[in-house]
Amino acid sequence: MEGSCSLSLFCCLTSLLFLVQLSTEQFQVVGPRHPIVAVLGEDAILPCALLPAMNAENMELGWFRTTFSQAVFIYWNQQEQTEKHMAEYRGRTSLVRDFLTEGQASVHIHKVQVSDNGMYTCFFRHGSFYDEADFEVKVAGMGSDPQVHIEGPEEDGVCVVCKASGWFPKPQVQWRDLSGNKFPALSEAHTQDTEELFSVEATLVVRDSSVGNVTCSVLNPVLGQEKAMAIYIPEPFFPQASPWKPAFAVILTMLGLLLLVASYFIRKAHSTRMLKKKEQQAKEEVLKAIDELQADLNQRKASYLSAWRKAPLYADWRKEQFQAWSVTLDPDSAHPMLCVSHEKTCLKDPSVYSDKNFSVLGLEGITSGRCYWEVEIKNKSHSRWTLGVCWKDLKRTGSYRELPDKGFWVMGKHDNSYFAGTGPVTWLSPRQDPCRVGVFLDYSEGDVSFYNMNDGSHIFSFPPASFSGALFPYFMIMYGDVSMTICSMESGSEGLPVPLN
Repeated sequence: MEGSCSLSLFCCLTSLLFLVQLSTEQFQVVGPRHPIVAVLGEDAILPCALLPAMNAENMELGWFRTTFSQAVFIYWNQQEQTEKHMAEYRGRTSLVRDFLTEGQASVHIHKVQVSDNGMYTCFFRHGSFYDEADFEVKVAGMGSDPQVHIEGPEEDGVCVVCKASGWFPKPQVQWRDLSGNKFPALSEAHTQDTEELFSVEATLVVRDSSVGNVTCSVLNPVLGQEKAMAIYIPEPFFPQASPWKPAFAVILTMLGLLLLVASYFIRKAHSTRMLKKKEQQAKEEVLKAIDELQADLNQRKASYLSAWRKAPLYADWRKEQFQAWSVTLDPDSAHPMLCVSHEKTCLKDPSVYSDKNFSVLGLEGITSGRCYWEVEIKNKSHSRWTLGVCWKDLKRTGSYRELPDKGFWVMGKHDNSYFAGTGPVTWLSPRQDPCRVGVFLDYSEGDVSFYNMNDGSHIFSFPPASFSGALFPYFMIMYGDVSMTICSMESGSEGLPVPLN
């Protein structure tokens, strides 16, 4: 009897110990509650933890995509099982072991790719017990700066196009004016390249000629960050209301009325000679009215075309309205480090890298009229130079800022990028490198514009300014083995540059 009781007691204690051991092996796997934002090209951490906290060094750990066959990282027998990883993750993942004894494990993904975007599962197993947790990784990447250009006239406005590439996920485009008011886009198209990165092209039609600047901003919805670029739309770009359409309606209406009058006189003309005379007068009045309306229509059309010719679209249009200006350099205004040719038409940098501005002015100032000159530029890829116009009595020693409020209206090159001297700086995107730049100055209108004379395309126009006093041609070289040659204007832009002596 005593033996049976001892055996029963031993069985109960054994069962109790087994249950205690089983309960200590049970746990819960906890993953991130919110999506993990992983920046494209950078590293990301995928953390998971055990509740209650316990040592995970001797457990089997795994991170997977949608199925267990898609292994991102596997840890077993205290070793990384590389051969079981998906091909795209081999060599890109590693285990953070610092807190394994505390039940915290993380996988480090190096150089995040677009394909890393999506759902993940982390899996922990110890003995026969296991648990898992799901979480999401959102990959995000900032692409190129938006490039904005004027496409041309569109019905009763101006068509502006904004392009950007290399974004993920699909970016959002927004147009705004200087006050922050939003414009509805006419169209917005997205495409993806072989690396699944998005490109976007958005089109806007601006119908209000008083808008001035419009800004295209491209937003990454995951990062909440955006890149923006503004463009100035001169008022002459906007087509005036087509005067010939209502004019034709007026002509037809008047023709109808006058023909009715003429018909009346024609019907009565056979009765008396007086009616014949009135008939002839009516015909002459009809013809006179048609000639006057046609002349007014032609005048309005010519005015409209003239406004478009003044707009900075093509260099050839502007040259018809501007006088070629022969520029001669003023050696007395040149920095001692600059090399000015004997003919005073060519200058070179001192062939040393410097953070100082080496500048020189033209000999004669401009106080009225419209004039232009052309400059041929030879420079290496990494160089710094500017050209344009400025007031004469300005600080041009050491380092100084070339801005309109300082008396400078310039464009130039900084390393491999072109810019206009505005505050803040406006980065330019010419269709090809401007090796021959045309500077157009309309003194009375306060307009300074730059053109690429190689292809005739417009580079940049400053907002209208109010000039008083003489403006002088301005040339500045900082570094980069640069030479500038003022082109001969005897035969227009077809003339050859005056060579360095």
